[in-house]
Amino acid sequence: MIETSLPDFIIRFAEKPDAPLIVKYIRDLASYENELEDVTVTPETLEKYMFDQKGAECLIGEFNGNPVGFAFFHNSFSTFLGKPGINLVDLYIEPDMRGRGYGKAMLSYLAKLTKERDCGRLEWWVHDWNESAAKHYLNWGAEMVKYIRVYRMDGQPLDKFSKEFK
Repeated sequence: MIETSLPDFIIRFAEKPDAPLIVKYIRDLASYENELEDVTVTPETLEKYMFDQKGAECLIGEFNGNPVGFAFFHNSFSTFLGKPGINLVDLYIEPDMRGRGYGKAMLSYLAKLTKERDCGRLEWWVHDWNESAAKHYLNWGAEMVKYIRVYRMDGQPLDKFSKEFK
């Protein structure tokens, strides 16, 4: 359990029994982003890939002992720095709990964790339409990476392209 300066708010690392809660938060975030139809994760897949294979980690934020949000992340690596980094995949606070500093506390703890693990950077992506989140991040000292766009291949294009290798 990680104490914070916010009254009655703590952060803890997720454990295997939290898989259904994490899936709920992933679905809630996807719904907010109008991408719910793309979500296929199940508690079982999280248990396997996240916990058993240690493919990712998750922080759970709790207010008065009740979960109110999560920060899902995994390791990355910077060839330019020659060091690992932390890649924040999702940060979500329940709508009725926003504006209390919980998201900032969780992101600040991830920054601290990045330094403690001797990582070179903490990175995350923001939808270009999510101006309120981008403003917070810029105010907290983050910078938008210029000249880089994220490309993604999954589903049928991934299947097709994987068959190109002989």
